[in-house]
Amino acid sequence: MSPGARSKELLSPDALEAELRRIGAERYHIHHPFHHLLHQGKLNRDQVRAWALNRYCYQAAIPLKDASIVARMDDPALRREWRERIIDHDGDQDDEGGIRRWLALTDDLGLDRPYVVSRAGALPATRFAVEAYIHFVRERTLLEAVASSLTELFSPQVISERVSGMLTGYDFISEDTLRYFNKRLTQAPRDSEFALDYVRRHALRPDQQAAVLDALRFKCDVLWAQLDALHFAYVEPGLVPPGAYDPNEDVK
Repeated sequence: MSPGARSKELLSPDALEAELRRIGAERYHIHHPFHHLLHQGKLNRDQVRAWALNRYCYQAAIPLKDASIVARMDDPALRREWRERIIDHDGDQDDEGGIRRWLALTDDLGLDRPYVVSRAGALPATRFAVEAYIHFVRERTLLEAVASSLTELFSPQVISERVSGMLTGYDFISEDTLRYFNKRLTQAPRDSEFALDYVRRHALRPDQQAAVLDALRFKCDVLWAQLDALHFAYVEPGLVPPGAYDPNEDVK
């Protein structure tokens, strides 16, 4: 379906959902070569470290983008529902939260926690992609911001592959190292179902539906671009930009 056709044709909620799922099936980063290498146990420890360190930038930004969404919601019921995402990642008194669990992962990989948190070793492309996502959520309509989260529709498949593949492929990975992903197996479906229902109910014009579809494409691009950068720097051709994490330097 061309962009022009999308802008003129009003889809039913079911047809809109089907188009969203088609975009995810084609564009989600589960198809990226770096994803395949990671999950098939074909990376070395330093390459896995680079992935975990760079992915922290994205993980740490999630509560920021969700706080931006909450701030734009007039309905208290919507705010209560969406703020659960912030708690999921920042934690509360009873739960360490997803960011801490991700830092436990980088700890287990032997990365210095202050170095990870500083983001000093992150690839420039990682930082740019994450910043682009935050700006998108802040600057676009609330409907587009919500729609951009719909990559969560496809994350349970990635998580299942990631956990089983990494446990099988890397002797330096344990179940405890990957405990971040256990929570996401229940959190991601809950969050995506809510966001999908919101999009189905509020994308009522052809232009709104086109914007929703483009928002999901954009988010898929954000995730894909991060893996592009990792592959370029740490796999092929292996050109690490100045200042980024370099396994050959003593900054771990």
